[in-house]
Amino acid sequence: MVSQDQFTPAAPKLAATVLLLRDTDRGIEVYVQERVASMRFAANMTVFPGGGVDPRDFPAQGQTRQAGREAIVDGAYAAKLGTDVRTAHALVCAAVRETFEETGTLLARHIGGSIVEDSSRYHAQRGQLEACELAFSEFLSAEELILDPSLIRPWANWVTPKTQPIRYDTHFFLAAHPPGQVADGNTSEASSTGWFRPSSILDGWRREVIGLMPPTWAELKRVEQFATVRQALDAANAEPIRRTSSDFLEQPFMDEYFAVATHMGHLRRTSRDDH
Repeated sequence: MVSQDQFTPAAPKLAATVLLLRDTDRGIEVYVQERVASMRFAANMTVFPGGGVDPRDFPAQGQTRQAGREAIVDGAYAAKLGTDVRTAHALVCAAVRETFEETGTLLARHIGGSIVEDSSRYHAQRGQLEACELAFSEFLSAEELILDPSLIRPWANWVTPKTQPIRYDTHFFLAAHPPGQVADGNTSEASSTGWFRPSSILDGWRREVIGLMPPTWAELKRVEQFATVRQALDAANAEPIRRTSSDFLEQPFMDEYFAVATHMGHLRRTSRDDH
């Protein structure tokens, strides 16, 4: 048996996830998906679209421009994320790529500057991207598309506790769902998907109809306060991102979560044993 003194935490993998938001006559809605039972991480949990950063999401050394425009990520954007510019570039690329792969929504612009309104024309490439047969940068270049970091706003950064065998250093972004595009459930990673008010998702969680990981729950609580997408995006611009350490399970703001999700109490017990 390995003693606590000999325990070496797994290194967290860099990841990105996007809260896709839209306005309705009932208030703001967010797109979520329930992960299939076979997933190694967060199986059966309701989550936002996203995934790990791929090595090909990083720009080539010395690359600072795309399609003749300025660098997609500047120093101020990287500073808000708390990373260097290359890592910030990779996070933006991963966030947009994973959202496209999992939902069909493409958060990008045409080279002329207009936001993509019909992403269905790119769905053949979507399958190639998901199968890792095509690099996202190659896809963007071939289709004369541009990543624009202003379309996804840095929102939060969560690191999986050291006690967990699979760990992620996940950056959360907010994004307005582009008019004209349709988010679908055509992904092998989800058993069901859809648009819901944050309050409805949280109510389902309280009734134990769905499962939420602590970060998902916490970020739903935050966006629940906004009446419109514009309010949420303005808050993302004005406020520093929520940055949690890997011991967030012990923070007082998590008490409400564990008071309801008693079946997840082992996470806190394990965390306390580690201390």
